[in-house]
Amino acid sequence: MAESGLEQAVSSGCWGPGLAGAMEVRGEVDGAPGSPAVGKCFHTYNVKKLGIVAVSNALPEDIAYLAADRMLVFVAHGARVTAFAKNKEVVHTYTGHGADVHLLLPFGDHVISVDRDNTVIIWDVDSEEEYLQITFDKATFEVSAIMHPSTYLNKILLGSIQGGLQLWNIKSDKLLYSFNGWGSGVTVLQQTPAVDVVGVGLTSGQIVIHNIKYDESLMKFQQDWGPVTAISFRTDGHPVMAAGSPLGHIGLWDLEDKKLIVQMRDAHSTAIAGLSFLHAEPLLITNGADNAIRVWIFDAPGGDGRLLRCRMGHSAPPTKIQHHGQNGQHILSAGQDGTLQSFSTVHERFNKSLGHGSINKKKSKKKGLKYDALKLPAITTFASETARQSDWDGIIACHRGYVTATTWNYQKTSMGAHKLEPERFGKNRALNVHATAVDISSCGNFVVIALSSGHIDVYNMQSGFHRGHYGLDKAHDGPVRGVAVDGLNQLTISVGADKLLKVWKFKSKELVHTAVLSASPAASLLHRDSGMLAISLDDFTINILDMETRRVVRKFCGHRGQVNAMTFSPDGRWLITAAMDCTIRTWDLPTGCLVDCFLVDSSVISVSMSPTGDFLASAHVDSLGIYLWSNNTLCSMVSLRPLPSDYEPSVVTLPGSCPVEDEDGEEEDTPSEEMIEYVSPEQLDERLVTLSLLPDSRWKNLLHLDIIKKRNKPKEPPKVAKAAPFFIPTVAGLVPQFAASEGNSAEDQSKVVNFGVLAQKSSFYVKLEEAWISNSYASPVQLLKEMGPSAIDTELRGLAPDVGGPVEVMQSFLRMVGSMLDSKRDFDLAQAYLALFLKLHLRIISQEPELMEEAQKVSEKLKETWTNMQTLFNQSLCLLAYTKSALL
Repeated sequence: MAESGLEQAVSSGCWGPGLAGAMEVRGEVDGAPGSPAVGKCFHTYNVKKLGIVAVSNALPEDIAYLAADRMLVFVAHGARVTAFAKNKEVVHTYTGHGADVHLLLPFGDHVISVDRDNTVIIWDVDSEEEYLQITFDKATFEVSAIMHPSTYLNKILLGSIQGGLQLWNIKSDKLLYSFNGWGSGVTVLQQTPAVDVVGVGLTSGQIVIHNIKYDESLMKFQQDWGPVTAISFRTDGHPVMAAGSPLGHIGLWDLEDKKLIVQMRDAHSTAIAGLSFLHAEPLLITNGADNAIRVWIFDAPGGDGRLLRCRMGHSAPPTKIQHHGQNGQHILSAGQDGTLQSFSTVHERFNKSLGHGSINKKKSKKKGLKYDALKLPAITTFASETARQSDWDGIIACHRGYVTATTWNYQKTSMGAHKLEPERFGKNRALNVHATAVDISSCGNFVVIALSSGHIDVYNMQSGFHRGHYGLDKAHDGPVRGVAVDGLNQLTISVGADKLLKVWKFKSKELVHTAVLSASPAASLLHRDSGMLAISLDDFTINILDMETRRVVRKFCGHRGQVNAMTFSPDGRWLITAAMDCTIRTWDLPTGCLVDCFLVDSSVISVSMSPTGDFLASAHVDSLGIYLWSNNTLCSMVSLRPLPSDYEPSVVTLPGSCPVEDEDGEEEDTPSEEMIEYVSPEQLDERLVTLSLLPDSRWKNLLHLDIIKKRNKPKEPPKVAKAAPFFIPTVAGLVPQFAASEGNSAEDQSKVVNFGVLAQKSSFYVKLEEAWISNSYASPVQLLKEMGPSAIDTELRGLAPDVGGPVEVMQSFLRMVGSMLDSKRDFDLAQAYLALFLKLHLRIISQEPELMEEAQKVSEKLKETWTNMQTLFNQSLCLLAYTKSALL
């Protein structure tokens, strides 16, 4: 039973849906090992590589039982039974039980379910209707196991806690036979390869191979590890039976010689939840509550199985998570089970386990790390660096109640070569001193370890040698709560329970600065790029210290419980904190405001933001999974307005969970947290100029049309097509328009040139004439906007008097440009049109006094507009320069 815990969730601020990748299990679930149930959903794996094939949709409640046939997967959750198709989608739901369902059995076109009230219901799969209901008296026969004997038509076999068995015909609703049992409760019923023979597992640890046709026990076996939790039989020609136990051991029994042949001890560290031999193959698949799926192959003499492949996660909740590397694709996770693992956010095939810490690595290899005396306690905190991980160890870890810090090698996926312990205590474990905080320099050469005694030591990661300590005797009078090294290996910052923050020179170990905190610190976190140090205090507040000025520049209040974890965004603008009040808060450092806050069901124990800024990973109390929250600001517009001081966050369902359905079916109108789409007005302010937003190609090349035409001049004349198709004549322009139909009279088709056509005025020319009278120039401006560069050039050339037009039309054009400057709209077009006009008609304008007068007015308007714009530009540039140079 394993789960990808980097799951999706819905959030109302910066953080939204994510992906899945780590592994988790919630409780023991009986079912097919190939499709383990994981909390509120189930996963389907292929046996070849144990890769995830499908992840089902989430249900409102945890799955209690899982069973499958060749078409559907049936799951029991609460008092309901749900059928999934394609291992993902819900297609049927069966409701009618008055108590939680704990047993399921697909039975042809029906499915049988048993609840805690001892009621058995047979459902029709397609119609979702109840076919039959059987109720038993709990005092005499409480159903604990169910199976369908092979070749027994319409019959099911029920086992009870009292130890008896009953054979029922569900079609006729008749009890066919009752078996007396063996004086112990039945836990498992399993069909053997032989017809009429059933394997029965009992709470006493006894396994009975029973012939139900003659009510005769063929053989009995006894295991000493407690009740039988699962039974399976090999079908590849070897008469072998496997039985699971609550201690994680598996016993293999030879059915011909009637004896135990192999004990597979510690196959799982917890109870065996399910085991199954693959049909006609020597492969055994097992799963357990230790969050692992294992495939064993039996190819060695003696019948013993060896581990072929496995997929596993933490068997106990994580204590700390942290992204490893700069690509944000790997998350290091230390769990209460004592293991250090790496989970990939890309694909689960990149997951790997660095193993369990051991006191003596060589001895633990020989003994298989089965003895508690060889195991190190769980990791409480760790630090990693990738700079020199290919040369030597790159991870340093502290263990609960242990003074020795251990190194780990990420590339070798194993515990490292050094155990770093100061010599001042002389290996005296009675002092009750333990490591509290660690950090690795950005170069990967040095590690700083802080102790509960107040000492801070420096070690070399390559050799493991001690390179000095801070302070004459101790760095702090009480336990050191946090330690960090800056990005250039110049300073070391430490905070202690004595309410002191101290800054040391990294190389000379000299104390250079001391600051008194308002309360005892709980932890510290340094963002090396920006030099910002976050310190969480015991009064639930957070202080941000600027290492450049060594002053507290921000104070954040709002958490109502102990701050468990902190993480910075890659650019150092955000600080994300999580506390025991079950809230995750995002603080914006430049503004000093809270910009996002939401509640989760269980407290967050650790958070880590990816170096790429796309995901936030979180680990929760009593939860084995690592949850990913996506950064909504990278995908859509999100309002990051400051939240009020009395803001009450809403509860967000944890990733992989199903949101609670509204019983009334009414949706409440809640205000949206998304930013309202802003529609810009045509002009923001009368004092500002507005551009046209037209493509540059429509106006930028007006002055260079002659050069462009010369460059694009064809080298060869166009070739006439053999059979030119018929086209409806169109009018030149960006918007295609059909030309008006012309008569087919003989006069129209005459080849004699009509000089009246040459004097025809264009639409733009007519609009300018009308605007000269009405003094409204919106129409000609709009007409020019719809034209291309060549058409605009042609229209402006046609305004010259030598073509036949009056001077008033050119005056009207200059007034049109003046009106555009007065309105302060389409500022770029006004400049381009005026530049082309002056280029074409500058000589004519200089010869006509009326045109010179209009040109002088336009020039004054241009000068005034540019003076105002230059003033605004200078003010903005001055403000930006001050902002860049000013210190916070």
